[in-house]
This record gives sequence, C-alpha cells and structure tokens, in this order.
Amino acid sequence: MKAAPAPPAPPAAKPRKKAKNVAHVWVVAAEIVVTPKVASIADFRESFKTEADQRVDALDVYCRGCRRPYDEVKSDPCAAKIDNTHLIGGDQTTRAKRKAPVPPPSARIVPGGTINRQGLDAYVSGVSRPKS
Repeated sequence: MKAAPAPPAPPAAKPRKKAKNVAHVWVVAAEIVVTPKVASIADFRESFKTEADQRVDALDVYCRGCRRPYDEVKSDPCAAKIDNTHLIGGDQTTRAKRKAPVPPPSARIVPGGTINRQGLDAYVSGVSRPKS
C-alpha cells in the first residue's frame, strides 16, 4: 500500500515591514556659565564636562532632525524623517532667483587675475597646501 502524498505546505507569511520611526529627537540649546579655564577648553575641543547638579538655562528646545521648535511640532511626526522638503524653502520651480547686489553708483569694478587651484603653482602659492 502506498501512503497518500502530504498536502502542500501553506505559503510562508510575508514578514511585516517595520514601522518607520518618525518621532522627534529633542535637543536643548543651553546657556551655561563656566570658568575661564573651561571656556578655553570648550573653545579648543568644542566640548567640555560640567559639574554635577549644575543648573542649565534652556534657551530653546527644538527637534534635531527638522530644526522646528517644540511647541510648534510636539504632536506632529518629524518632517525630516518623512522627507526634507521643509528645509528647501518651498517649490524650487517657482521660487525667485537670488539677485546680485547692486554696487554703489560711485564704485568701479576692477577685474582681478585668475587663481590657479591645481598643480605645482597652486601648491607653491599655498592654495592646495595644508596649513603648517
């Protein structure tokens, strides 16, 4: 006697896509009073350590991604995680082009020379050479 063939297995379930995290990442622009020594360290390293239990005055609270204030967008999803069109200032096809500044009437425009930014001449003149 032959055994009956097994029924075909049901198709595997499609894996669910992870929901995109569109939450804001809140940051605080702060003002901290420091000593002259800490100020010089902060200027050099662009960071510093604070004292424990130091009170910090918050100047502004905003989202790191979309750069919008907390009170304006606290209940909305982060626009930067959806797309960054909010940063480019509207529809680029209809936006007016920037106008070149008009020189004062008594100004005289003097054409300058060209700067060679490639090759040995650029290196010798210091254009492409690292500061030493």
